[in-house]
Amino acid sequence: MKFIPSFFTTDFFLLCMSSFLFFASFNMIIPELPSYLTSLGGEDYKGLIISLFTLTAGLSRPFSGKLADKIGRIPVMIFGATVCFLVSLCYPIITTVAGFLLLRFVHGFSTGFTPTGTSAYVADIIPFNRRGEAMGIQSLFGSLGMAAGPALGGYIAEIWGINPLFYTAAFTSILSILILLKLKETLVTKEPLSRSHFRLHRGDIIEKRVLSPSLVLFLSVFSFGIVLTIIPDLSAHLGIRNKGLFFAVFTISSLAIRLIAGRASDKYGRVPVMKAATLSMVLAMLLIAFSNSKEMLLFSGVVFGCSVGMNSPTITAWTIDLSLEKFRGKALATMYIALEAGIGLGALSSGWLYGNDPTRFPLVFGSGAICALLGYFYLLFLSKKKKPQFS
Repeated sequence: MKFIPSFFTTDFFLLCMSSFLFFASFNMIIPELPSYLTSLGGEDYKGLIISLFTLTAGLSRPFSGKLADKIGRIPVMIFGATVCFLVSLCYPIITTVAGFLLLRFVHGFSTGFTPTGTSAYVADIIPFNRRGEAMGIQSLFGSLGMAAGPALGGYIAEIWGINPLFYTAAFTSILSILILLKLKETLVTKEPLSRSHFRLHRGDIIEKRVLSPSLVLFLSVFSFGIVLTIIPDLSAHLGIRNKGLFFAVFTISSLAIRLIAGRASDKYGRVPVMKAATLSMVLAMLLIAFSNSKEMLLFSGVVFGCSVGMNSPTITAWTIDLSLEKFRGKALATMYIALEAGIGLGALSSGWLYGNDPTRFPLVFGSGAICALLGYFYLLFLSKKKKPQFS
């Protein structure tokens, strides 16, 4: 059938399904965590919910990138999903603020590993001229998980409570792992796991070839960290009972545009698409900053989703374009370090700026608009260079 891409093989489909379940697992609990932490007496630490998670993810990226290049893509993906499973089971057991924050720190290993292996796996099986499209499809399934997770999580928490929500997240992780066990490894030359794989040298941490997309990503996802941290409180302030509703709206709005953006970046270049993505992020953050009704906030979510939908597949494809095949895992790890750093700093700074004061919503989300605008200016700088990178 002509409308089905030629690269949509059984393994690619299974990988997409595993991504759906993985992202649904850890995202379904996010909207409920601020109120849960408040119930434990830790309302002043809301900014750490996301920032601790992303800190661990960022710190683990050099290891996951190196391991993906040495022992294989699948073991790296399975390890991350296993962390999701184990930590989700521990949330109901730990009832102190310190214990909760420790779990958030450990939980970050999940996204530090699984997405790195997933992106490297996709890059292995997709031809150069279809990468943007393939990344769009793969990230579409991840986005479906990000949409279904919070919406389902909000429903479960409202009807059955927070502990059943944690158990559901753990069960979802197990399903993701079972699917990964069916995949064929794509790394041709594998090495047995050894201690040397955990020794990092300076050259193992950052892949200089992909610094440009990594910087743009950092400036773009700063806003994402703000949204993850503050939107639950803004939703409650506007009288929205299901705190996962905004997340569901913005994720759904990103689905169709991911395919369009992926194909557009294959045809017209990565930089032009990223210019549109960063400008959309500026607009989205300004709209959120001044939302004074449920309808306006959800419309802002649509615009925010369009930006995220253009950003994700394009940045990943751009990173792979610039990387060498033998260092693909390291290149993707570098990109994800920028992702985690942007989200983490966005979450940490927004928690500090917000200070549980609703009058500061415009200030918090306005800071995200400024960072996204800086990303746009950097892309303009790249376009003016004699040899712009994939522009």
